[in-house]
Amino acid sequence: MTRTDIASDIICENISVAEDGELLFAGQSTLALAEKYKTPLYLMDEDRIRERCRTYLDAVAEVFGDRGHVMYASKACSFKRIYEIMREEGMGIDVVSSGEICTAVKAGFPLENAYFHSNNKTDADIEYAMDNGVGFFVADNAEELYAIERIAGERGTSQRVLLRITPGIDPHTYEAVATGKVDSKFGSAIETGQAREMTELALSLPHVSLEGFHCHVGSQVFDASVYLATVDIMLGFIRDMRDALGYTARRLDLGGGFGVRYVASDPVIDIAANIRLVGERVHSVVRELSIPMPDICFEPGRSIVADAGMTLYTVGTVKKITGYKNYVSVDGGMTDSPRYVLYGSKYTVLSAKNVYEDRDMNCSVVGRCCESGDIIAENIDLPENIGRGDILATLTTGAYHYSMASNYNRIPRPPVVMLSGGDSYVAVRRESVEDITALDV
Repeated sequence: MTRTDIASDIICENISVAEDGELLFAGQSTLALAEKYKTPLYLMDEDRIRERCRTYLDAVAEVFGDRGHVMYASKACSFKRIYEIMREEGMGIDVVSSGEICTAVKAGFPLENAYFHSNNKTDADIEYAMDNGVGFFVADNAEELYAIERIAGERGTSQRVLLRITPGIDPHTYEAVATGKVDSKFGSAIETGQAREMTELALSLPHVSLEGFHCHVGSQVFDASVYLATVDIMLGFIRDMRDALGYTARRLDLGGGFGVRYVASDPVIDIAANIRLVGERVHSVVRELSIPMPDICFEPGRSIVADAGMTLYTVGTVKKITGYKNYVSVDGGMTDSPRYVLYGSKYTVLSAKNVYEDRDMNCSVVGRCCESGDIIAENIDLPENIGRGDILATLTTGAYHYSMASNYNRIPRPPVVMLSGGDSYVAVRRESVEDITALDV
């Protein structure tokens, strides 16, 4: 294939192609990395992660000054090195479990800059978070507020809290990741009156310090209008709570959700421009409603790490069913790439050896698990001569791959190798079969 033909599939700015057609990631040879670290292999471009952090921090500072805050949504990809990078870049974080809190602690992250999410925090979670000085809890329901009140009261302290509010917005994204609708397991809906009830409850609890409100409308959002509508609703709710209860929120967390490119048909999104649009709307609505400007928070996750990731696989078998379908099996699968199984997510998959080679075979790229649904990508065009030992690359795998990986079929998880400045290093080692049995008694 010509350079023009393949240009549309180079969907990430940190991907390039060598003169001989070899796929390069963060300027480095994917074939050499596969040889050095073996496959399956998660690659993460550290420089790209830092660039994305700075894009958000600079854009938020431009429109909100010191009233703006950016927290990395840990669930997208969580391991020690990620938290070290977030600390070094001046980011806050959000965490959703004691495991993420523990990982951040081991990375030396200052947890006063952490927000603790989850719709079902156990007493042990709450105690562990308080033990480690987590700055803010994002409370999802009344039971959680009562538990925070009781545990903070036993300690003689007060815990800062934001209430998770459901604004009633459908972002027209995947059903499984749409979290801003009224019918959601997350938060309290404005429409039903439960958001006001939660606000009243929080204000009545002496060991809960209500700092403001949080919302999150969903993931893979490319249209800024979703966020502009969210701003209108949430600032209107702040005004309503001031008028009805005499309480003015000091913080408004708008969550995350900006989309990333998985395939060529996905649009390119200008994060900084979208932040500016949101900022203009916030300032305008605040003036219109005559309410004090709250601190404004954003929680990007996927858009920080997704295109910083690539997964390399080695082809094992190629099955051609005459007149039906072709299957290319690799040494990974749904254990390290679960999003197709969960959401039917589309991906770009390329041959690492020669991107320019004619892709004249349509196929499904499938994994090694004993599961018919173990599919990485369908309707992928690869060279007809692809065969055992060849390296395939799945693009945009930095988010919700390592963090959602499993040991189904007792398969060890791949390592995470970081790329920076032309060098590479192991951030998470490859699991062994001994690791798989380590917890067995």
